[in-house]
Amino acid sequence: MSVMKLKLHWQILIGLALGVLIGLLSGEQAALFGVQLYAIFTFVGALFLNALKMLVVPLIVSSIIIGIAGIGQSDALGRLGLKTLGYYVLTSFLAVVVGLTVVNLIQPGVINGSAADVFGLQADSGALAEQFADKGTSDIVEIFLRMIPINIVAAASAGQMLGLIFFSLLYGFFMARIETPYREAQFNFFNGIFQVMIRITDLVMKFAPIGVFALVAKTVASTGLEAFIPMAKFFLTVVLALGIHFFITLPLLLRFLGGVSPLRHYRAVSTAQLTAFSTASSSSTLPITMECIEKNAGVSNRTSSFVLPLGATVNMDGTALYECVVVLFIAQAYGIDMSLMTQLTVVLLALTTSIGVAGIPAASLVAIAIILSAVGLPLEGIGLVLAVDRLLDMMRTTVNVTSDSCGAVIIAKSEGEQGILEDAPQSNASLA
Repeated sequence: MSVMKLKLHWQILIGLALGVLIGLLSGEQAALFGVQLYAIFTFVGALFLNALKMLVVPLIVSSIIIGIAGIGQSDALGRLGLKTLGYYVLTSFLAVVVGLTVVNLIQPGVINGSAADVFGLQADSGALAEQFADKGTSDIVEIFLRMIPINIVAAASAGQMLGLIFFSLLYGFFMARIETPYREAQFNFFNGIFQVMIRITDLVMKFAPIGVFALVAKTVASTGLEAFIPMAKFFLTVVLALGIHFFITLPLLLRFLGGVSPLRHYRAVSTAQLTAFSTASSSSTLPITMECIEKNAGVSNRTSSFVLPLGATVNMDGTALYECVVVLFIAQAYGIDMSLMTQLTVVLLALTTSIGVAGIPAASLVAIAIILSAVGLPLEGIGLVLAVDRLLDMMRTTVNVTSDSCGAVIIAKSEGEQGILEDAPQSNASLA
């Protein structure tokens, strides 16, 4: 079997291993045909990061617009819509709080020695510390002001995605309420953009093993293996936070809001969870999630066809948690002691940007770039987490899909549906 036929996560693991090996052997001085290998690693790594940043505006804007417009076309933005959105806001908020608590307790980015020496970072930690010293309530106010940009094109050019997200939410909402011919033309247009961007994202991710190889090789060549000690701590921090949300928070919601057995629910959706883990894509897993929820859990098609597609678009518990942990980890690596108000800014941005993250592998890297820019951290910090991002992506996607399925069951129970998670579930449970 050739490398190209391997699953992407295996390719990335191979790239990671080769990056460590080649970086250790080459160091910063080794050259090939008169060109330093370190310079090649730097160039290729920068190309990959630039490709990710290139996807930001069209991918997120088109994803939000067609997602919100699709809800409007279903004529279901009433009681069911409010319950669904309320559940998704609640679970995403709880996930971010879990992530924020765990990363502050463990502090995986706090190291002995200079961050520039251990992580290979280039930005001036002292200058960044001065920049964050004045962060306070005014920064929260500024976040809300940026929600309504003066010029949409200028906001996109400047990377001010918060305003674009707000505009896209409004655009999708009212697009669903214009006359049918115009609505269909608009929907097809933005859906076309979204489909194209998914394919471009797939193309970029095919080069992820090369990008990871270059970024890891660059780090190891300049710092040796010291950088991977704090990365192991970061990896375990994310896994612990995701585990708390997966094994504690969501089961408690199932038990106390839905009145159902968490163990029985997890057995019902186990196929969807395994698919989510293997594909790292909540969108790809959606058909299987719907089948599990309807046939195994007994939720009606009326509820599942509304709640689950919406969840695949806007409910990203694991992603929001991960974004929060990554940003604070990078801040810790730079020696930045974030104030409570700045951390609240990160929470707000994690909740907001997770809504716009497409349900495809590695899309959260785009959202992380947005948050880093918004709080004033260098984008080079993303390179710290790329080596372990794919495996963590698989885990957080499983959390995302599980949260969606929990929402479908909880909302169906609140709507009075019968036969949910019983021994003989009905494939199309009726309303009481």
